[in-house]
Amino acid sequence: MPQRPVRELVLYMAVPRLRSENPFLELDPSRLRGRFREASTIRGAFRLGRPVSPEEMDPVDLIVAGSVAVTKEGARLGKGGGYSDLEYAIGREVGIIDEKTPVVTTVHRLQVSSDIEMKIHDLPVDFIVTPEEVIVTRSRFPKPEGIYWEILEEEKLKSIPILTRLRSSTGRKAKG
Repeated sequence: MPQRPVRELVLYMAVPRLRSENPFLELDPSRLRGRFREASTIRGAFRLGRPVSPEEMDPVDLIVAGSVAVTKEGARLGKGGGYSDLEYAIGREVGIIDEKTPVVTTVHRLQVSSDIEMKIHDLPVDFIVTPEEVIVTRSRFPKPEGIYWEILEEEKLKSIPILTRLRSSTGRKAKG
């Protein structure tokens, strides 16, 4: 719910846990007919949005990622499932996102931490928006270049249909 005001402004939203073959919902303003608030909820997005594959999407010009905690240097901690990281990686794989695509998060100032460990697949943020300020991170952390198949668990691969399709098109193996 903290992301709801931001979601009223987005064109694409990921399906929770990327569990669909078309794992994004297109929220086309011309089809919403002013029902932006309703479309900003998961239920409303499913009712009003159109499921799309990443290949059907326009290039993404801004990413809003949910965060449990962040540092002023751009390190980000999500809820632990890795779904924001995978959403980004999928976008990189199909070419709708690149390293210059800005990543923003909205958090309470108490969620700004001093130390978060980052791994190669973790998505850093470029901007942190709190109720009091906007922090430009000038992150020193590199953004993931795509899907790191060698560290992706087979269980996760099997539970996310788009990953199975993308893997078969690249011929890469996931971690056993």
